[in-house]
Amino acid sequence: MRKISIIGSGHVGATCAFDIAQRELADVVLLDILEGIPQGKALDMMEAFPLKGFNGKVVGTNNYADIRDSTLVIVAAGFARQPGMSRLDLLEKNAQIVKSVTGNIVKFAPESMILIVTNPLDIMTYLAFMESGFERNRVFGMSGLLDAARFSHFIALELGISVEDVSAMVLGAHGDSMVPLSRFSTVSGIPITELLSSKVIKGIIERTRKGGAEIVSYLKTGSAFYAPATAVVEMVESILKDRKRILPVCSYLDGEYDLKDVCVSVPVKLGENGIEGIIELKLTSAEKKALHASAATVKEGIKNLRLIIHHEPKQNSAETISS
Repeated sequence: MRKISIIGSGHVGATCAFDIAQRELADVVLLDILEGIPQGKALDMMEAFPLKGFNGKVVGTNNYADIRDSTLVIVAAGFARQPGMSRLDLLEKNAQIVKSVTGNIVKFAPESMILIVTNPLDIMTYLAFMESGFERNRVFGMSGLLDAARFSHFIALELGISVEDVSAMVLGAHGDSMVPLSRFSTVSGIPITELLSSKVIKGIIERTRKGGAEIVSYLKTGSAFYAPATAVVEMVESILKDRKRILPVCSYLDGEYDLKDVCVSVPVKLGENGIEGIIELKLTSAEKKALHASAATVKEGIKNLRLIIHHEPKQNSAETISS
């Protein structure tokens, strides 16, 4: 059985651990700096497995040495958003955490892939990519799939139909500047532009962009975790089972979509080697402009990131939860 390690045992990390073990995708190591928390959660999960009727394995630890030989390390450590706080507000708080976590991944699991969940997700993915020195197919972020799931939900809600028939596509940064693509979002193959008015689609897009903030406003002291964790596990399954699914994934771009040195969500083929190909959609001038504007917000965050960590990250040759 392969091993998946999860850094951060808050709501997202723990939910990921339970779901991965429940699907029997891999043995799971749940790591946190808080003594007793990952151990207690892991034991609770293991005691649930006999009732569920499956043979999952979750080990809680405070020791990074336990992530050795991991196929994939999920980074879900950091501070959660609070009401009124944007993802960029989290930058200073979470940059040092992700930098430290990445250093430990390089030390103890140098052959692994890294899947970032910590916000601001696009910038943290960039930081992990630069600090790790890993090839770009091995470092990526969860955001695009979560954004597409939210877009799908709101489309199905508006039309009063099953979400099983909805396929949505979202590009760009995880946040207010994301780019939901109505032309590439369909219901049983029918573009939503054929089913909904432009005014209604605009409203759905706006709610999708505010989807995370809407949940934060309800919870007051926390952020979303069921949907983010489920998005992570869908990605994990595609990798471990080599399903080669086409999913929107936060990826380092090096010329694709005429963007360089930035991480944003684009459709990729996700298989046992991580990102096995980036798919370049033929965008209209308006869609491309919106994507570049979204990427510009990430680049601005990257500039701030370099000031915060006091040096240029290493260039490649190629703790609660936030989402």
